[in-house]
Amino acid sequence: MTNGPEAATPSTHLVRRINAERVLQEVWAGVPVTASDLMAATGLARSTVLALCRELTDRGWLVELDDARAAGAYTKGRPALRYAFRPDAALVVGVDAGQHRVSAAVTDLHGRVLAEESVQADPACDADARRATVRGAVDTAVARSGRSHRAVAAAVLGVPAPVGTSGAPAGTRNPFWARMNPGLDDLFAARGWDVVVENDANLAAVAEAEHGDGAAAYAALLVGERIGAGIVLDGALRRGPRGAIGEMRILDLVEGVGSSDGLGALARDEARRLLDAGRTPSSALAAVPRERLDAEQVLRAAAAGDALAREVVDGLADRLARVCAILSGLLDLDRVIVTGAMAPALGPVVERARVLLPDHLHDPAVELVVSDLGPDVVRTGAVRLAVEHVRARALDRDLPTDA
Repeated sequence: MTNGPEAATPSTHLVRRINAERVLQEVWAGVPVTASDLMAATGLARSTVLALCRELTDRGWLVELDDARAAGAYTKGRPALRYAFRPDAALVVGVDAGQHRVSAAVTDLHGRVLAEESVQADPACDADARRATVRGAVDTAVARSGRSHRAVAAAVLGVPAPVGTSGAPAGTRNPFWARMNPGLDDLFAARGWDVVVENDANLAAVAEAEHGDGAAAYAALLVGERIGAGIVLDGALRRGPRGAIGEMRILDLVEGVGSSDGLGALARDEARRLLDAGRTPSSALAAVPRERLDAEQVLRAAAAGDALAREVVDGLADRLARVCAILSGLLDLDRVIVTGAMAPALGPVVERARVLLPDHLHDPAVELVVSDLGPDVVRTGAVRLAVEHVRARALDRDLPTDA
C-alpha cells in the first residue's frame, strides 16, 4: 500500500537534493538570475526551478529580487522573478597561525574580507598559550565583523607543520611541529564550526592557483624562516596520508643545501656569520647591531652594491636553484612560485637563481617566478579553502537567523 502519488522516497529526496545543489552552484557567483536562466543552465523544468528557488530562499541561501520588469530588463510580457545568492548567508574564517605571527580574517562566502586581526606569537610557548593566541585573534576578528560567532560556518587554520588526513597533528615526535599544531582541530568544536587544519605551504599553493596562470604542476615555496612546499600535480593539491608531501627535511641530505632553513633566516644568519668573521669590514651592514640585522636589510644592501650582501645573495640563489632542481626533477613541475612575506624582496635572488637553474637540470623546462600575493598568501588560501568547504556542504547546514 502506498501513501499516494506525492509520497517522498529516498530516491526522490536524493534527486531533489542534487537538483537543489545544481541551482545553488549556478547562482553562487552572485549574478542575479531568472528561472529561465536556471532552466537553460540546468535543464530542469520551470516548476522544479521555481520550487527549488523558493526552498533555497526559505533556507537563507538566496534572496528574491525585484522582478526583471522593475529592474528595467524588459517591458513586455509576464514579469520574471529574479534570484541572487546571499554571500552574507554565512561567514568563514581563514587563519595563518605562523611561527611568529597569527593572522585571522573573517570573510563572506565570496571571500570579501569583513574584518581581520594580526598578533605576534611566541614560537616557544606551550600548547595552551598557542591555542589561546589563535583563539584570541579569531575572536577579535569575528567581533570586528559585527556578526555573531553563530554566523561562522567554517574556519581553516594554516600551520607550519604537516597535518594528517584527519586534521590531527602529524609527526608529533618533532617538537616544533607539535608546538605549531597543538590539536587545533578541536579549538572551536564547542561553537559547532567546521574546522580544517592545513599545512601553511599547502594553503599558499591553494592561493596561488586562484591567481596563477593555470599551471597544472607547480610548487608554492614558502621561504622565510624555513622552506616548505605546497605541491599541485595535474591540477590537484597533493598531501599524502601523513601530510608529508612538500615537507623539505630531505634538504638536510642535499649537497649545497644542507637544511630546510628558509632564505630569510639564511640571509640574516649568513650575513651575521661573515661579519663576525671579519669579512668585508667596509660593508654597510657592519654598522647594524647584530641582533637587529635582518634579511630585508641584507637584500637592500645587495641591491645597493654591497659586496658582502651580494655574496650572501649569490649563496641564496645557488641554494634556491638546487631546491628548484630537486622539486622539478622529482615531480616534473611547470613552475616553482616563491611566495610568502619574503617573496617581494627576493627578486634579485630569484633572478640569479634563474641563471643558475639550467646547470642543475637535464631539461630546464621549469619556470621560476615570484608571487605577488604578499604576506597574507597563507590566509588567502585558508579563506578560499573555507569557502569551498562550505560550498560543498551547503545543503547539510541550517543557517542561523539571528547571527
